[in-house]
Amino acid sequence: MTSRVEQREQTRRTLVAESRRLFAARGYGEVGLSEIVRAAKVTKGALYHHFDGKADLFRAVLREVQDEVGRKVAAAADAHDDPWTQFTAGCQAFLSASTDPDVQRIMLIDGPAVLGWNEWRAMDEAASARHLAEALTDLMDKGLIARRPVKPLTHLLSGAMNEAALFLAESSDPDDLHDTMAALTQLLESLRTTDGT
Repeated sequence: MTSRVEQREQTRRTLVAESRRLFAARGYGEVGLSEIVRAAKVTKGALYHHFDGKADLFRAVLREVQDEVGRKVAAAADAHDDPWTQFTAGCQAFLSASTDPDVQRIMLIDGPAVLGWNEWRAMDEAASARHLAEALTDLMDKGLIARRPVKPLTHLLSGAMNEAALFLAESSDPDDLHDTMAALTQLLESLRTTDGT
């Protein structure tokens, strides 16, 4: 027999899962709360027990998507021992993960539109930019890239990768992913110290 706590958690997971499916398929603006509770087979009261409303529910969906992308990036980086390869593999994994239409819709298109630029940016920073800053700092400490202010470099690279992901979201040319990965590699290589020390 499941406890009330387990039932509440299951209801929350179902609401997030069904909302994610609907938001990914049609976009935030095209999905109503009535449709979400019908798909989740719960009442509006149950939804409001867990979330303040549709935007709060979207926030939970976005956080879940960001966490999944973060795990893919970390797994790609952790598959290598060399710090430079870890860094570049993680950046490339972000771009690859961002080619998923669900990720594009929720994380890159609806995210800033629904939550506003400032909140979306804060969530993006908490989810991925912090890790990027840590990786850049580590590479500087190891002498693999020249020492420079980390914060502006983090924002420049994060912005470039987010823009590249949006470009890929709108692309119908299968060569664009390969070309974008090559451009990203060149960009990252330009940061690397020439002597590798």
